[in-house]
Amino acid sequence: MEDSIRWTIKVSKGTDISLRSYLAQHGMKKGDLSKFVEEAVRWRVLDKTVAEVRERNASVTDGEIEAAIDEALAAVRADMKAEMFAKLLNKK
Repeated sequence: MEDSIRWTIKVSKGTDISLRSYLAQHGMKKGDLSKFVEEAVRWRVLDKTVAEVRERNASVTDGEIEAAIDEALAAVRADMKAEMFAKLLNKK
């Protein structure tokens, strides 16, 4: 891990045993504990973020969401076309 930060965390003995048993059963080594925890934290943050966005947008209709997606896609496509055109002009 690049630029890693050391955490000191406490978990229950049962959680520790369960996790270390899982890692051992899947052929993972002691160093894989940090990777496993980081991946679990990333997934949990993503899960919480998705839940918050869903709650915030609960009153938004499907049509409004589709329109926003279409608008964003059109903007990105226009930017990509402009970049490709600029590259073509620079090649000449």
